[in-house]
Amino acid sequence: MALKDFFSRDKKENTASFAKERLKVIVAHERNARNAPDYLPALQNEILDVIRKYVEIEHDQLQIDLNDDGNYSILEVNVNLPK
Repeated sequence: MALKDFFSRDKKENTASFAKERLKVIVAHERNARNAPDYLPALQNEILDVIRKYVEIEHDQLQIDLNDDGNYSILEVNVNLPK
């Protein structure tokens, strides 16, 4: 019975650490969204409109992030295009 408890405990710890890592990612994403410029959602919608002229994609298939590195800012655009 101790062997069974060992494996189930290990599985719970893995689940807990996985949940903790996911929470860290969510919190970091929310912080970035809170500090993002006001024009970022409008920019995302306009980029989405331009892409939709050529390919039909959903709103969640486009992600825009603005990262500030002190001396410069990086605009990262990720688009999941259909095959």
